[in-house]
Amino acid sequence: MPGKTRFAPSPTGYLHEGHLLSALYVWAAAKKWDLSVHLRIEDHDQERSRPEHIAAIREDLQWLGFKWQSESLQSDHFDRFEKSLKNLEAQNLVYPCYCSRKELEEQNPKNEFGEIIYQGKCKGGSLPLVRTASLSTPSSGGSPRNAPHSLRIKIPDKVINWHDLRLGDFAENPKLQCGDFPIRDRIGQWTYQFAVCADDIEEGISHVIRGEDIRNSTARQIALMELMGRSEPPKYLHHPLIVDTAGKKLSKREKAHSIRQDREAGVTPQELLGRVLFKAGLASTQAPADLDTALDIVCRNL
Repeated sequence: MPGKTRFAPSPTGYLHEGHLLSALYVWAAAKKWDLSVHLRIEDHDQERSRPEHIAAIREDLQWLGFKWQSESLQSDHFDRFEKSLKNLEAQNLVYPCYCSRKELEEQNPKNEFGEIIYQGKCKGGSLPLVRTASLSTPSSGGSPRNAPHSLRIKIPDKVINWHDLRLGDFAENPKLQCGDFPIRDRIGQWTYQFAVCADDIEEGISHVIRGEDIRNSTARQIALMELMGRSEPPKYLHHPLIVDTAGKKLSKREKAHSIRQDREAGVTPQELLGRVLFKAGLASTQAPADLDTALDIVCRNL
């Protein structure tokens, strides 16, 4: 069966150099391992996603010369998330969590990445799940039945052994890394961890190529996919990041300089590709490079 990888940006801002580096790794992996590329626009965060950013993702990728074989918009497939949720509910693997953000911060330890390791305060509850988010307050009797809540998945206490095609072998226990994590948040939105697993299963993704900043999500995603019925996880490769002068990764939240700004300033695709290869340590100079040349350079570093 042919393999498939995906490039999966979120439309909460314009693409920047970090996205371009990730795209180069995705398309280079596709070239090296004969994979098709699926463009998945991850708009599960409906509060922050914008239509203009969805259009810009396609436009910027086409301007750079990238081509893909299939495409999806997450919000077109929320029914698949609901179906997956129902299957997990039927297995008694989901429960409502009424902890506020403040309570989560105060009552749970954190891992080395600053993430909360949920200790299961709400796990023993037997209240029914509310199918849609409710912003009502608890009743006068103190019952939280209608209070805002997230939904958490019961993650088994076991070590997940997985291999990174670049970084090697890992043995991690999600129960100790993060505990039972949310699959839907307090306002009814699907979480990244849940949405990406449901999509990777449904879309037949065989290879996941992404930045090192998401490496610590891998074991929990493999565990969740097992609960959702996928016994053979994708192959993973986590690539290095471009960082700013302070050593932080580029991000839309930090107003990283965008590809759209470069286009408007008259920068050519070749100049931008050369600059990104240099910043990523893949080239010794910022000499312009066409897309085929850039992909060949990245292929040699896979």
